Amino acid sequence: MRSLTGRSPGPPQTSYAQQVAVVALTALAPASWGTTYVVTTELLPPGHPLFAGLMRALPAGLLALAITRVLPRGAWWWKAVVLGALNIGGMPLLFLAAERLPGGVAATMGAAQPLLVAGLAVAVLRDRPTAWRLTWGVTGVIGVGLVVLGPQARLDAVGVLAGLGHTATMAGGVVLTKRWGRPEGVGPLTLAGWQLTVGGLLLLPLTLAFDGVPQRIGLGAVGGYLWLGSMGGLIAYTLWFRGIGKLPVGASAPLVLLSPLVATVIGIALGESLSLLQTLGLVLALAALLAAQLKAPSLFGGIARGGRAGDHIREDRLREGRI
Repeated sequence: MRSLTGRSPGPPQTSYAQQVAVVALTALAPASWGTTYVVTTELLPPGHPLFAGLMRALPAGLLALAITRVLPRGAWWWKAVVLGALNIGGMPLLFLAAERLPGGVAATMGAAQPLLVAGLAVAVLRDRPTAWRLTWGVTGVIGVGLVVLGPQARLDAVGVLAGLGHTATMAGGVVLTKRWGRPEGVGPLTLAGWQLTVGGLLLLPLTLAFDGVPQRIGLGAVGGYLWLGSMGGLIAYTLWFRGIGKLPVGASAPLVLLSPLVATVIGIALGESLSLLQTLGLVLALAALLAAQLKAPSLFGGIARGGRAGDHIREDRLREGRI
């Protein structure tokens, strides 16, 4: 359909209020993931990261399938497996990092995700990051590092590798989710259900072979598993996949900075205190998170305009299925 001027009207413009609402809802996902660390250390039986990942994924995925009653078709069978393995299958690495590192330190590994996403987006989406968002991505990592990587931080090699491994798989999942989008008529709840189910099924044999079921699961652990499977699982991933579909990849990825910041705030609520340097880091991380959602000023105008034009072209091609 063309307008009276003979030009195509183009995609509908999103109002500022709608964009803020999308960002706020998407931000709930990494914010809820920031509670994983305190739930793991305070409520869950220790030494069972695979079982924790299984309980977070499979029940929630099966519930979503029961609600939506939609299964993948065609190529989406293998795409759902790939996305489920990346976005959900790496969950035990997160729980392993949470067990072996202080909550804030474990969450810091995730602060590197925006930079990993930016690198992968160049290769997969042909999306060059703007200087504005790349600068604030680095600033966010520095800020989070100042908050949680103090002299008292206990750095365990296995925990660090597990945290970085989970960050890398999630970064790959974000980029491929943006690349493939969703099948026509399929909502974010359905997409989340597919991936949670696939991830849970992948974890099931590994859990039975290497982890097993904890000998004792108390009432607190039951509450912890329910929280991780509901708010930290089905609800969070539904909001996350919805946001990835609506936001530029350079705007959605920095929202993961909320995870370590929420973990830090929980630590303060439990009696921890922040030094002046940590307070500075908190301000830097929050500034980076907010700045990634804003348009670049004129100093970055030329690069940012090219990046935004490229975003529109790529979005149009993705809708048409040409890339």
